Amino acid sequence: MSSPAVQHDSDDDMDLFMDKFKTQRYKNGFKEDTWEEDFEKVPMFMKSIPEDFDPVEYPELACIQAILHDEDRAPEVQAKSLKNEGNEFFKEKKYEKAILCYTAALKKNCEDQEINMVLLTNRAAAQFHLGNMRSSFNDATAAKKIKPDHLKALIRGAQCCIEVRAFARALQWCDEGLKAHPTDKKLLELRAAADKHKRAADRDARKAKAKEKKLLNEKEALLAAINERGIKLLQSTKARRHDSDSDDEDESSSGTIAELSLDGLSSKEATGAQVFRDEQGSLHWPVLFMYPEHQQSDFISAFCENTCFIDHLAVMFGEELPPWDTDRKYLSHNLQLYFEDEQSETLYQVKQDVPLLKVMQHQRFFVKAGTPSFIVLVKGSSFCKQFLTGKKVK
Repeated sequence: MSSPAVQHDSDDDMDLFMDKFKTQRYKNGFKEDTWEEDFEKVPMFMKSIPEDFDPVEYPELACIQAILHDEDRAPEVQAKSLKNEGNEFFKEKKYEKAILCYTAALKKNCEDQEINMVLLTNRAAAQFHLGNMRSSFNDATAAKKIKPDHLKALIRGAQCCIEVRAFARALQWCDEGLKAHPTDKKLLELRAAADKHKRAADRDARKAKAKEKKLLNEKEALLAAINERGIKLLQSTKARRHDSDSDDEDESSSGTIAELSLDGLSSKEATGAQVFRDEQGSLHWPVLFMYPEHQQSDFISAFCENTCFIDHLAVMFGEELPPWDTDRKYLSHNLQLYFEDEQSETLYQVKQDVPLLKVMQHQRFFVKAGTPSFIVLVKGSSFCKQFLTGKKVK
């Protein structure tokens, strides 16, 4: 028990403190211009944990986290603490941080499978929101192994399957879930969606397969028509390299004449056109005319095999001549056509009044990259004479 003298001294000190408090400002409180920021630093009033907070700047928060993550506590307690922290991050849509918390909690290896199941489904949800469907599905599967009828795991697994277009598998998850929860609205909605998407995917697959079969039949018919006409296709460089690796290569063809395959009809990638059959069964070829004197060319996307060369030349060099023909020499009746046999280095002259098919059936005519090509020269011109000098011409 304190003496009256000591009690009197205490009262005097308190009176002195109160007098000063009334007349002097308290220096240790929040500052007027930064009070809101200072208020947010108090853990009790924090709306969210600061990004990468500094323990020196937030000592109170650092102390609280040290208590929460005390390794001396039971694994179940630590796991629950981390789960709650992850849930707070999840509410703030900070899914990456939520995943880190749930993962840390699972690493505690607590024996309470109910906690582990919740952690897995929560992590599956966070992964789902990040678009990590495979990871989300794996967590949902792991949660379902702990409790096969766990509703959240079943829903999440079905959702992941739908997102990756595994509709048949989504139906399996929904059906499995509906056995335990036959009236669950979400499962019923997911099953209806999965069934709708599966029907559409199956329909699209059937259409694609039918289209592929139709195209294959058309290509086979096209190749058969080319074969019947005795037209020879020249292989692409890529195909020749592939064939050169074979020990069974036919030396007589030097690996250049293609067996009738689509490889010899590869012009579509280069020119945008490809040989085709019309309703009457006639072939239409993309044809290239080259004018070496002027380093120019013309491309006819669909030259009917029964059409003569003069029919096209009369249109191409009729009343309106090409702008590069400044001397007006390229008149249809004044032109000579050739095709080149690259193997024998020989030029073969082509008559203008013969159809394309007859020329393509020539013993030494080869279709390169799906496009028959011809050289066009002005008859009797100095360039023509110079160009043909030293070449074998037939």
